[in-house]
Parts: sequence; C-alpha cells; structure tokens
Amino acid sequence: MIISRTPYRVSFFGGGTDYPTWYLKEGGAVLSTSIDKFCYISARKLPPFFGEKHRIVWSHIETVSSINEILHPAVRAGLNFLGFTNTEGLEIHHQGDLPARSGIGSSSTFAVGLIRALTELRGQSLSKKEIALKALELEQQVLKENVGSQDQIAATYGGLNIIKFNTDGSFAVEPIAVKRERALELEKNLCMLYTGSSRLGGEVAAKVIAGLRDARCAGSWTRLTAF
Repeated sequence: MIISRTPYRVSFFGGGTDYPTWYLKEGGAVLSTSIDKFCYISARKLPPFFGEKHRIVWSHIETVSSINEILHPAVRAGLNFLGFTNTEGLEIHHQGDLPARSGIGSSSTFAVGLIRALTELRGQSLSKKEIALKALELEQQVLKENVGSQDQIAATYGGLNIIKFNTDGSFAVEPIAVKRERALELEKNLCMLYTGSSRLGGEVAAKVIAGLRDARCAGSWTRLTAF
C-alpha cells in the first residue's frame, strides 16, 4: 500500500497571474506557502477475492467493475490518464484535514496526491516537477477545469516559495529562506478562520478568466511587474 501526504496551500500575493490566460502573455509570479494540514490518499492493488474490481472511498463508497463507472471525476480521469486498465484492481481512499471547497487549493492537492500515490504504486518515482506537470495536465487539459497553475506546484514542492510563470509556459520555484524566529513571528501575526461556507473554485475562476479575456479584447491589458 502507498500513502501520500500532500499539504494544502495559502497564497499571499500574485493570485490571478497564475492563469495561463495571463502568464502566457505577460508572465506572472505568486508568493505562497504550504501549511500543516494535509490531504491523505492511500492506494493499493485490490486482491482478486472481492466481487468488485475497484473500490474508491471518499465522501461516497464506490464499488465498481470498470474505471469508467467511477463517479469521482478526478479519480476516473486520473486512472485513465496514467494508463491504468481494468486488469488492475485498485482500492483508493481519500481523507483530508480540511473540507473541500474551502479555498485552500484542495482539488489540486488531491490531484497531486493521487498522481504521487498511483505512480509510486507502479514503482515510478517522479521528480517534483514531473508530478506538478502531470497534475497541471490532468486538471487543465484532461478535466478541463478552470484552475490556475499555482496550487498544483505549491502542493508538490511545499514550503514558502515564489513561483514564477514564464510566457513560454514553463515555471520556476524559488524557495524563500527564513530564519525560524522570523517564521514564528510571521505565524503569530497571521490568523486563518474557517467560516463554514464553501464554493466551487472553478466557478470563481471562470469569472476571473473571463475578466482577463474581456480586458485583453478591450485593449486594456495592463502589464504586471511581479516581484
């Protein structure tokens, strides 16, 4: 059994410049950090003694005979994306320290953890950059989600970083070295509360992306000099 533990993230500055609609034209940069709350995904090969072929446990418990019958969109797409077939019975469990749709990049964190667990299950050890790129491809191209590119990278690399996005589509992660005393001082001056409300990040992102496109079409595209 493989168990991946992937951190959620908090973004400080630069959010919005991580959408391809923006940075492929202007470049972008985000300052963010991972936090001590995690998404856990366990994956194992399901022994052939059960009646079902695949078992997926999240807010639902799914027992199905085919990958394409899986209700969880990221799991279904992820298994197909990574080349798994119905000849391989799988059991996948998801648990999180924080609820979904709470604004801390949970869907991208899930994608990163899923890719890490499934590739390790096959004996493949991918680099952080490879995992981040696969998570980006899964969410943006396979699932066609309205998501930026910072969450997948922040969840993969962890730590306090400046993530820079280039007009050629590449990215660079620059860790920020902070003394422990300074980090503790920052923590003492931060407060994050759970309001109990939730929203679909994709719906919010769709409005942001539409706004960027409208500004470009109107000729009011303003160049951002970030960090």
